[in-house]
Amino acid sequence: MTSTILILLTGLSILLIGIGLLGTLLGVRATIESFSSIETGLIMAGYYAGYIAGTLLSPRMIRNVGHVRSFAAFAAAAAASSLAFGLLIDPAAWFVLRVLNGLCVVGLYMVVESWLNEQAAGPYRGRIFSFYMMSTLIALGTGQFLLLAGDTAELTLFAIAAILIALGLIPVAITRVHEPSIAPEKASDFMTLLRAAPLGTIGALCAGLVNGVFWGMTPVFGQSLMLGESQIALIMSATILGGAVLQWPIGHLSDRFDRRSILIVISFVTAIAATVSAWIVIRNYPGLILSAFIYGGLMFSLYGISVAHAYDQIEHGHELEATRALLLVYGIGAFAGPLLAGVCMELFGPVGLPGISASTVSLLALYGLYRVTRRASLPLDQQTEFVPMVRTTPVALEMHPDVDTHTHENGSVDQQQSGGNDAIEPAQKP
Repeated sequence: MTSTILILLTGLSILLIGIGLLGTLLGVRATIESFSSIETGLIMAGYYAGYIAGTLLSPRMIRNVGHVRSFAAFAAAAAASSLAFGLLIDPAAWFVLRVLNGLCVVGLYMVVESWLNEQAAGPYRGRIFSFYMMSTLIALGTGQFLLLAGDTAELTLFAIAAILIALGLIPVAITRVHEPSIAPEKASDFMTLLRAAPLGTIGALCAGLVNGVFWGMTPVFGQSLMLGESQIALIMSATILGGAVLQWPIGHLSDRFDRRSILIVISFVTAIAATVSAWIVIRNYPGLILSAFIYGGLMFSLYGISVAHAYDQIEHGHELEATRALLLVYGIGAFAGPLLAGVCMELFGPVGLPGISASTVSLLALYGLYRVTRRASLPLDQQTEFVPMVRTTPVALEMHPDVDTHTHENGSVDQQQSGGNDAIEPAQKP
């Protein structure tokens, strides 16, 4: 791994620590300010609305003004919006700021990821991709502990988040790397993807929903149960750490057995883990941190398994286009998650949050059982290898080890299409 990659990842990690702090802080502060669960859910969903918009708008800006200027603009706007949250205590203002925050974050991701692609050519691309995914989770988890660095009812923590986002700009701004171009996005045929990999597509949607519920509404859940800020930080960090640690063994199982069966089992067990976590909190039983760790490992693995299963079903050479579509499906689910959780918590109280998560993954498991009856299982030697994945941008997907890429002289990375056809095709397998 080159020094340039380490510098880029260091800058992004510092930035993500601030973003991780901000996301949890907003949920806690919204409860302190007596925002309703529906208002808070809408605010948190705004982040994913901005994230989806950013995947469409950010590449154009980066192509027009360059990576360094774009990164500086995105970081400045993200830092300013972080401070503005503490100055404008209003649900409508917070929603607008959260949309802006999501748009800026996806732009920051894209700049760093395109540079990582420049450095990740060759046989080590998959290793760098996996390391990048894990470092992202670790940075977001670290940010949870900064919730204890100040009073959540004051401006201090918002300022700390803004400072970290600004500091993350420094390593990237001083990195001397050739600026690669970002190719224009190609339209994705969702219906073709759904026909080729229906379980993978629905799995990505459900994974996005439960991830959106976790990131957006878990702090609100903790506040509604009168948990202290240290307990909320521990719950968040334990869940994230579980996702960073347990994805590997779960993914290894999905490589050794029928991947649909593993997805079904993991979905059911995730539902049980969500229910147990809620029971522990409500009954004030010990073991909350352990249950959060296990839930995180299960919940965060759903997206990676869904993507790997989709790769099993589509024709080789169309993985990048398919995963871009799956990422958008994931984003739609992540947008809907906080909204649904907010409504359920408003109607049923705190139990509504684990309830919506458990219901979602249970429905995914039932759909998986249905799909088992509709299509024969794929031979194990034809399954692709599981790779840990978290929310990212289409740019990072070019580092995925199952995506064929080649680098042109101008530094851009394009997809190797089979037969020159841009449409997603089902795999022609016996």
